[in-house]
Amino acid sequence: MPLNDFGLDELAGYQPESTIPQDFDEFWVRTLTEARSHGGAVKAERVTAQHGLRTVEVDDVRFPGWNGEPVAAWLLRPRGAEGPLPVVVTYMGYSCGRGLPTEHLFWSAAGYAQLVVDSRGQGHDTPDRGLGDGTQWVGGFMTKGIDSPENHYYRRLMTDCVRAVDAVAQLPGLDAGRIVVAGGSQGGGLALAVAGLTGDAVAAVMPDVPFLCHYREGAQTCLDGPYQEIVNYLRWHSRERVQPAFDTLAYFDGVHFAQRATAPALFSVGLMDPVCPPRTVYAAFNHYQGEDRTMTVWPFADHAGGCGSTPPAQLAWLRERGLAPQL
Repeated sequence: MPLNDFGLDELAGYQPESTIPQDFDEFWVRTLTEARSHGGAVKAERVTAQHGLRTVEVDDVRFPGWNGEPVAAWLLRPRGAEGPLPVVVTYMGYSCGRGLPTEHLFWSAAGYAQLVVDSRGQGHDTPDRGLGDGTQWVGGFMTKGIDSPENHYYRRLMTDCVRAVDAVAQLPGLDAGRIVVAGGSQGGGLALAVAGLTGDAVAAVMPDVPFLCHYREGAQTCLDGPYQEIVNYLRWHSRERVQPAFDTLAYFDGVHFAQRATAPALFSVGLMDPVCPPRTVYAAFNHYQGEDRTMTVWPFADHAGGCGSTPPAQLAWLRERGLAPQL
């Protein structure tokens, strides 16, 4: 994929005007207050033996998410580790669920606990009962419920992700004062949303090649990936729906969450990314409110970012900030 976005100097200064809905904060306070009002206990079942692991303990977790509905997660931690452990809450990429625990062994191998959160409707273990889908939508999730922020799919998913952070306090052996939220692509956008919505509850955020940022620019400049669902939807609908669609998406834009997030942040970007054009990542990074923010640039990377080089870079960054487990 050829380099098709701004040069690095232009990206470093790219800070587009942010058009936050006037009731953005009220919308999210109301949404999360309603979700928490349903209550519900976090449940965990030890399932290590089912997966043949000897050095890692695995719990199959259910916690209350949107509307109190159960959300699935895996909790992995080093066997025999004495807590409380710092925990990496991990959100998944687009169209991916939590998968199998054997796919998520890096952080427990490094001494951390890890809570791997399923994505409703995308994974097999958390259905999206949702609300009405509103106007017609294109397959996928980007335009599902795009008639209003109340109905949009990402209202439900982002609420689940915040409630995952709430759930940490109910899981024994975890340090609720050292919660790191992380993910790649969609997971990176979700981590950024959680950082903006939970304040001091998050000790650090690591959005890796984050999706769900600067939606309109993403739709206008992407060459591949889910932003094209927005393009396809608007291509087949009247011009009168263009602005209302982006008005809805503004409630779920990582640029707006970044302006409310203060935790130390480690972003990454691939300069040849056709799915999340680099300017969409830098729009969120340059609007990020926290003073401790770092961008890892992969000059010849596509949407895979740094691939296997990313986890060691994240591990070193966390150690520098005193967020490493005691070995």
